[in-house]
Amino acid sequence: MEQALADIRVLDLGQLVQGPQAAATLADMGADVIKIELPQVGDLARWIFCSQTDLRAPYFEASNRGKRGMTLDLRTTEGASIFKQMVRSADVVISNFKPGTLEEWGLGYDDLCMVNKSIICAAGSTFGPIGPDAQMEGADLAGQCAGGLVSTIGYDGTPLSPVGATIADHIASQNLLSGILAALYSRERTGLGQLIEGSLVGGQIWAQASEYTHFLLTDEVPGRGHYSHPLLRGVYGIFQTSDGWIGIIGVPPDSRDAFFIAMGQPELALDERYQGLLASREDLDELFELLNPVFKTKTTEQWSNELRSMSVRYAPVRDYRQAVADEGLWQNGYFQEAKDNAGSNQRIVGTPIRMSGTPLSPSGNVPELGQHTDEIMKNLGYSESEILALRDQHII
Repeated sequence: MEQALADIRVLDLGQLVQGPQAAATLADMGADVIKIELPQVGDLARWIFCSQTDLRAPYFEASNRGKRGMTLDLRTTEGASIFKQMVRSADVVISNFKPGTLEEWGLGYDDLCMVNKSIICAAGSTFGPIGPDAQMEGADLAGQCAGGLVSTIGYDGTPLSPVGATIADHIASQNLLSGILAALYSRERTGLGQLIEGSLVGGQIWAQASEYTHFLLTDEVPGRGHYSHPLLRGVYGIFQTSDGWIGIIGVPPDSRDAFFIAMGQPELALDERYQGLLASREDLDELFELLNPVFKTKTTEQWSNELRSMSVRYAPVRDYRQAVADEGLWQNGYFQEAKDNAGSNQRIVGTPIRMSGTPLSPSGNVPELGQHTDEIMKNLGYSESEILALRDQHII
């Protein structure tokens, strides 16, 4: 079965997560993605190892499987010329350099349009393409901090902490992906490409659109979560059990009596403060103080069974080992096994998108630095002697 993007070619210049993860999703959708890296150095993600003794690179593998690998120094005149030749037959260019970098090399959107008017360029940044901070460099944590996410985590009076995942990079990559897919659809009607721009900070603000809208409407900063959410005024949060933690995702009206009886406090079902979704932060803090000791009397599994029986929405708080052991996550394709370069089965994170007519096909193959350079150069018409000369000059 042909995949959705089987005839699309992508040139991925990205570093770390923001650009490469968007390109990896396009590869899962069937696009031919060529990962272009600086000779002898490569994507910085290659240098984030599992440990001092395990030199595998999880950040690189996660965001670059299913691509072909090429080395090319875009900073050189010859390297830029080779890249422009590749752009002639390409559909999408993805990058996440500091704004203006590609323009300095003569490879900005306007330059590439002169080579291929239908090219789609997706450019990610940290703080956005314009404004006083546009030239500042950063990474995921900068997006979390400047975008306001870190200010919402934890409890008043305790130290701040970022999210323990590159969430700003991931959200920014998905924003780039959305723009690319929309631009491909638009090109079908107009024949023209366009420039798409996204940023880590912009992605974080969009991810918190409801919370920011609350501030814009009221001029009140929602504040920190308090093991819950600053704006959701019900039994919504995480509670410690006797052997872990469990999340309660609201108690519907039909389940309220049974829930408070299970808590050993049936009188709370009649408390007017907890009848709707308008309880104050102070009221909820008081409620959580009453519920916390009760949740500690049983295991997470015991509470899961009780909450399920009374139709209260819940989720156990799991670590990665527990999540990977969940059979349902494998059935949904969120985790999969795929063949690596050596033909061995490897466990990978699957793309969480299901398409009935053109299913995604995640690959376990991760390109070595420059693995397909010769193949790509020969397809461009270069001879073996020319390829050798370019390699001696460290252009490829």
